[in-house]
Amino acid sequence: MMRKQLIVGLAMMAVVLSARGQSTNPAPQTPVPPVPQTDDSGPVPDNGSIVLPKKKEEVAPPPAPAEEKVKNPDSEVFSMRVDVPIVNLDVSVLLDKTNAFVPNLKAGNFLVVEDGVEQEVQTVRMTKTPITAVMLLEFAANSYAFIQDMQNASASFFRTLQPDDYVAVETYDMRTHILTDFTNNKDTIREALQSLTIPGFRETNEFDALYETLDRLSRVEGRKYIILISNGRDTMSRITLDQMMAKIKATPNVTIFTISTGGLARELSDARGQMGGISRMNYLQADNQMHTFAQMTGGLSYQPLFQGALPDIFSDINESIRSQYVLTYKPTNTNNDGSYRKVKVYLVDNEGRPLKMQDEKGRPLKYSIIARDGYRAKLPVE
Repeated sequence: MMRKQLIVGLAMMAVVLSARGQSTNPAPQTPVPPVPQTDDSGPVPDNGSIVLPKKKEEVAPPPAPAEEKVKNPDSEVFSMRVDVPIVNLDVSVLLDKTNAFVPNLKAGNFLVVEDGVEQEVQTVRMTKTPITAVMLLEFAANSYAFIQDMQNASASFFRTLQPDDYVAVETYDMRTHILTDFTNNKDTIREALQSLTIPGFRETNEFDALYETLDRLSRVEGRKYIILISNGRDTMSRITLDQMMAKIKATPNVTIFTISTGGLARELSDARGQMGGISRMNYLQADNQMHTFAQMTGGLSYQPLFQGALPDIFSDINESIRSQYVLTYKPTNTNNDGSYRKVKVYLVDNEGRPLKMQDEKGRPLKYSIIARDGYRAKLPVE
């Protein structure tokens, strides 16, 4: 019995020693890499290799809902600007008798009708406008006093020119000579006036020159002016006085201002008894013709004796042809359709009745309103 227990104890001891020996010297084995984690629950152990996480399947996003169509989108997304049209209307008010400009009119004195609809005039202001004019100068070998007066008068008019004025210079004796066509270059105009040193013929064919000038101006748009500086006599024109007056009536939008030369020389010659009856009659007829030409076109006629009167003369002329009113209003028809809108301007008093004017003696004065007859509205793309 003792022998059997001893054998069993030795066998169990051998088993224990065998197990310890295997733990001390393990057999070589192939290393097994750690299993990467497929979620974000914790860090992946760093073993020197690149671990690519498993790609998740991408799910397509649901389609966006259809955008609701609205007539007035939010201002943060879209903004719209509406341009309200404004009309600026140039208006001149002149007395029929003297062609003088009528000042000091207020907004309430103007009634503007566009396509038959009354408009509200918002602002009225006075301004100076550029001019388109022809200086028609008598330059003939007749008298030094006449030439000197012409040069002084033309120089005075030249000094009143503004940068936007367009002026042509013509002279005449037997024929008409164009020294410069319409230009706003004052140097060109000055050179043309300074070239008048030696006259040619003695004849002064005023009717022919004025007729040709009116014929040229009929092809120029807008309002035009003729500054006629002459002694008024006509010696041998092909055009008669009747033809001349008919031409003036047939030429629209032209105003003639006349300035007679040789006034002082004529007075001195007449006082000394050196002027015969025929010469006196010829000059009186010349003065009457110059006055008639101006009156027919709404201009003014001057017969200065001294050079000192010229600045006042051209001041009056500038006041008549440069001053105008600028009316501003918003038309009731705001459509940008490119249509032509007819415009009429009237003068009214505080009660809306036609405005009446009178002079210092209470006599009625007739006046004319000069304004364009309409304008073209803008197009949508403008």
